[in-house]
Amino acid sequence: MKKIKWLLLLSLLWLQMAVDVPSLYAADPVTDTLTMVKNSTTIVHNGVKTTAAQPLTFINGVSYIPLKAIAVEFGYKVTYNAPTKESIAKSADGVELRFKPNSATVTKDGVATALTGPAINQKGSFMIPVKSWSILTGAQLTLVGTTMTLSWSTAPKAPTAAFEVTPTEIYAQQTVVQYTDKSVIPSGTGLLNEVWDGRQDIFPEAGMYTITRQIQDGNGIWSDPYSVTIEVKPPNQAPVADFTTDKTVYRIGENVLYTDWSTDDENSIVSAKWSGNEKVFFAAGEYPVTLEVTDRHGLTSQVTKNITVSTEVLYTREDYDSLFTPVGEKFPINASSVLNAAVVPFTPVAEPAQMVRSNSPETLTREGISYEDQLLGEIRFMFHNMNSTGEPVKIYLLATNYGNVTANVGIGATGMGGPNVQVSATGKMSTARYLTALASNPATTWQTVKPGETKEVLPLISQRALKQGEVLSAFADLVTDQRLEFHIVAVKEGKNPVTELPNLTYLERDTHVRGSFDGTNRSIEINETLGNSPQRITIGDGKLDPYLTGYDGLTGNLEVNRGNYGVLYKMKLAHVAPRTLITLNPRGGYYMGAFLVNGKLVTLPTSTPTITGSSEAGVLYRTGLTEETVEIQFMIAPGGNLPLQMLFTPLPALKW
Repeated sequence: MKKIKWLLLLSLLWLQMAVDVPSLYAADPVTDTLTMVKNSTTIVHNGVKTTAAQPLTFINGVSYIPLKAIAVEFGYKVTYNAPTKESIAKSADGVELRFKPNSATVTKDGVATALTGPAINQKGSFMIPVKSWSILTGAQLTLVGTTMTLSWSTAPKAPTAAFEVTPTEIYAQQTVVQYTDKSVIPSGTGLLNEVWDGRQDIFPEAGMYTITRQIQDGNGIWSDPYSVTIEVKPPNQAPVADFTTDKTVYRIGENVLYTDWSTDDENSIVSAKWSGNEKVFFAAGEYPVTLEVTDRHGLTSQVTKNITVSTEVLYTREDYDSLFTPVGEKFPINASSVLNAAVVPFTPVAEPAQMVRSNSPETLTREGISYEDQLLGEIRFMFHNMNSTGEPVKIYLLATNYGNVTANVGIGATGMGGPNVQVSATGKMSTARYLTALASNPATTWQTVKPGETKEVLPLISQRALKQGEVLSAFADLVTDQRLEFHIVAVKEGKNPVTELPNLTYLERDTHVRGSFDGTNRSIEINETLGNSPQRITIGDGKLDPYLTGYDGLTGNLEVNRGNYGVLYKMKLAHVAPRTLITLNPRGGYYMGAFLVNGKLVTLPTSTPTITGSSEAGVLYRTGLTEETVEIQFMIAPGGNLPLQMLFTPLPALKW
């Protein structure tokens, strides 16, 4: 009895060692069985059926089976070498077998071996002797009646213990390390056991660490060790916020220069947030300024310092804004003082230029035709509409050729804003883009409209549908050498505007303008000296700057282009005094727009949403120390409020 207990104890100890010590245990090999029946294409491998291209065939006492059918079951990959006309079977562990048709010899790892019969081609399949295959692979072959069986032993594949360590950056005492299992267990028997070496969730010190893992599958087979080496960095330190100013005490109206001297142990500050850091102060006192910096790990640091402003005055706010507000930006002004500036009279000269303004109805409530007219020559089209149909719609410009000659239609400068829900923003962008295109003098792109044809001629405006509440604003220069009827239509997204055109009705106009106008390039030349004292040029008031008249192409009625929207102003100011500030002051409400000043685009305002009204002015230009000729081209931006005052004021003296 004691001997039996001792043997049982030894057995238990052996089993425990097999679990805990990988090198002391190995599983029994797995036996594979494959059966085939004479004249049948069915192959059964460990109970799983597959079908061969040809049946098990006996020829002159030799059994044959397709090479590919049997090789795959043994885990071989079969390829064909065309130059040598060899069929090659290669196992996962590198054994290579080369067969040739009608040859009774096979080459195994470079050594020729006789086959029990020649390899043959039968009905498109390359066949080899089954007995030779059993000899080459070490499989046992038996034949009972018409059933042939191959059996062999395959050692199970060991698992692999792969894993992944994240994150890629690990900091001592701070980073919680994640270990992601990437192991592979070919036997499918699951994970029985694992052994780790060097694994830690948080590493206490900086340095290089190697983490090793072994796993054991359900058959008791252990993997090779799998190791990953990681670098653990020293603990991350918070950044240190710091800044200086170029002086300790400033005068009223004196620029303050801030220099950020913040540091970080990894030089990875991703954001700096200031508060109170005014560029200039206009009252004496102490002003706290705070800088907060954040590194890429989210750690922050903050510092606050006081700016001291004395009672001494360098510049008043008005003088400072006049001197230093950047071109394209705005500053506050006294709205009533603008009207005290002397009015500069001018006589605009109309240049031959047709323009179609499609702005009525401004708000689209249904599908239909917004405008229609027959035109010839150069035409500028202006579009400005909001979608209020409740569904996405597209706006199209169509042209119909009722003549007998093919029309050539060219497209020149264009500019579009939107679709966007911000009305004034779309007007500003359409104007800016049109002026930019105009300055670049783009090549005309041509298309044709055949007799009797109706087609879309301005794909730019129909690229995107207007969603509910969105606005589209656009300008486009077109030219046609034949008279065409142009149709501006709005249809629901997905519809064909050409096929829909006969079914569309005219849209009812509203208080806005639609019509065809001539003389829509307006030249203004002023030869008197501007800027020695406050002066102003009035734009878009209908009096000093008269409105164009034209006609409504749908009714034939007289139409007044209120606001002169769509008119291209070409202003030449021959004598602008030295050190003159040129600004724009809208009198009717908010305004956003664009100007070409001496060929350079200036958008107003550049960084803030709008010039809110008569109490603000946007900077267009400053002359230097000598008299200058200044040329300004602009169009009144759709969605902006009128009239506009262009101001010319002497700059205050510079001080130090």
